[in-house]
Amino acid sequence: MVPVSTASLSLEVSGLAFAYPDGHQALFGVDFTVPRGERVALLGPNGAGKTTLVLHLNGILSGGTGTVTVAGLPVGKRHMAEIRQKVGIVFQDPDDQLFMPTVREDVAFGPAAAGLKGAELEERVRTALEQVGMAEFADRPPHHLSFGQRRRVAVATVLAMRPEILVLDEPSSNLDPASRRELADILRSLDVTVLMVTHDLPYALELCPRALILSDGVIAADGPTGKLLSDDALMRAHRLELPFGFDPRTVALDA
Repeated sequence: MVPVSTASLSLEVSGLAFAYPDGHQALFGVDFTVPRGERVALLGPNGAGKTTLVLHLNGILSGGTGTVTVAGLPVGKRHMAEIRQKVGIVFQDPDDQLFMPTVREDVAFGPAAAGLKGAELEERVRTALEQVGMAEFADRPPHHLSFGQRRRVAVATVLAMRPEILVLDEPSSNLDPASRRELADILRSLDVTVLMVTHDLPYALELCPRALILSDGVIAADGPTGKLLSDDALMRAHRLELPFGFDPRTVALDA
C-alpha cells in the first residue's frame, strides 16, 4: 500500500487486540488504515473477528489493547459522542434499525437526538432519503415496505447523521437481484468512506477496489480485491469460497 498522511485517513487501527470476559481472544493485533473516500471490503470466515472489530469502531466494545482513530479522533470516552456520529453502522437486518411509525421519523431520529430541529432537520431527512431513492416513501410505515426498501431506509438513517465512515454488515443479504443492483448504484454514488463486511465475494469485487481478509483475529491479507479473490491458495487457507462458476479474473469492472 502507498503510504498516506494521517490527515487523509478516515480510519486507522493499530495493534488492536481484544478478549471477551469469558477469555475468548477475538482479536490478536489488527493493523490497517482506510483513506478518506475509499470503499473497502472486510472479508473472512465465520469466527474471524469481523463483528468484534466493527464494534470497536464506534466504541461499543473497548477495554482491549491498541488504538482506533476515526478522522483523527481516538475512539474513547472523551470523543464518544462525535465518534458515534462519524461512524454509521447499517445492520444486516433493517428491522433492527427501524422502529418509528414512519420512514420520515426513523430517518429524523438520530439527527433530532443530536439536537437538530426545524428546517435544518427537515433538510437533513430529505437529503438522506433522496440519496437512497426513498423520498416518496417518507410518510409510509417501514413495515409496509419491501425488504430491499427497508434496507435503503436503514442506510438513510445513518446518512442523515452525515458520517465519515459508513459500515455495512452483509448489505446484499436477502436482496433480490434488482434490489441488490439498486443498492450497489446507491453505494457508488455516495461521497463517504465505506467499510463493507460481507460473505458475498462477487459484491465485494463489484463495489470495493480494496479488500482486507481478517482471519483468526489478524489481517491476513490486504490488497486489490480482484487479486485477493484470484489467489486460490490464499482463499483456501482462509476458508473463503467463490460461487460456482464465478471467476474474478474474467470480470470486467468499471474504471
